[in-house]
Amino acid sequence: MAFQLKPDKKESENKTIRFPLPLIERIESEIEGKSVSFSSFVIQACEYALNELHKD
Repeated sequence: MAFQLKPDKKESENKTIRFPLPLIERIESEIEGKSVSFSSFVIQACEYALNELHKD
C-alpha cells in the first residue's frame, strides 16, 4: 500500500522531536499546497512505517 496523505485530527499529546534541517525542508516541500500540517504528515509517516515494519 502506498503512503497517502489525509487530513485528520485525533486526540494527541505534545512531544518534542528534533529533525535535521534537510528533512524538514523535504517534508515542507511535500505538504506545500496540501491540507496537511507538518505534525499530521509526521504522524501519518510514522503510522505507515510501523504498519510496514514487519511486512516482507
